[in-house]
Amino acid sequence: MLSFKLLALDLDDTLLNEEFCVSEENRCALMRTAKSGVLVTLATGRMFRSAVPFARQLEIDLPLITYHGALIRTAGEEKTLYHQPVSLDIAKEVSAIAREGGYHLNAYINDELFVAEENELSRYYQSIAQVKVKAVGSLESFLETPPTKLTIINCDGKLEQLKNELAARFSEQLSITVSRPYFLEITDKLATKGQALKFLADMHNIPREQVAAVGDSYNDLDMLEYAGTGVAVANARDEVKAVADVITSSNTEHGVAAFVKRYLFNGKEEHSD
Repeated sequence: MLSFKLLALDLDDTLLNEEFCVSEENRCALMRTAKSGVLVTLATGRMFRSAVPFARQLEIDLPLITYHGALIRTAGEEKTLYHQPVSLDIAKEVSAIAREGGYHLNAYINDELFVAEENELSRYYQSIAQVKVKAVGSLESFLETPPTKLTIINCDGKLEQLKNELAARFSEQLSITVSRPYFLEITDKLATKGQALKFLADMHNIPREQVAAVGDSYNDLDMLEYAGTGVAVANARDEVKAVADVITSSNTEHGVAAFVKRYLFNGKEEHSD
């Protein structure tokens, strides 16, 4: 049976089901996990304000890893422990590239979301994240504060080419990865889930051998590689499964609950006295 003291969970397509909800099976399993003494946190590309309702539902009072590791903030008092935004000059360059290529761009500043104009892609994002969008016209002109993260959304199959172009130009300054199929996520080079998870583990004096992490997509790779036990849900990308130590059930089959029940509680059900 595995032993771990810190468990980090990706949200979309990992902990959350197809309705973007935490299933009752997952919720109960995680409450039991926390009761056993394991520290449970979320590690997501989402905004803090989009992630914190799930933390409160799960009664998590630990710092949350948000924006792919660019912002670590406590769920309770909302104290910022780490913030590594994209530099302003590079953010403006990326904004110009997106505009010239006709790509939709999200810019996140002070846990608020800004776009040049509202459209079907901004509405699609809002339907997932449940956050309000502020249209500001030209993002290049609007940007005066370094953004925590930038996201390019494209449904025309152009993300891989754009990712390669941006990586060739900004590989020393940026972390550029795909999360959901249509989302290209752009953060500072020092802002990744793996680096953020190490920050939390070190803060709690937990060695990586006693850290477990569960994910599904490319932005989870370095987190699973850092963790002593890297876990991929069955619906994960093949590249993620390849680095995982454990493959659990899919997000629609309560994969997080299946993992903790099998490996933390040896398959035993919880019984009340």
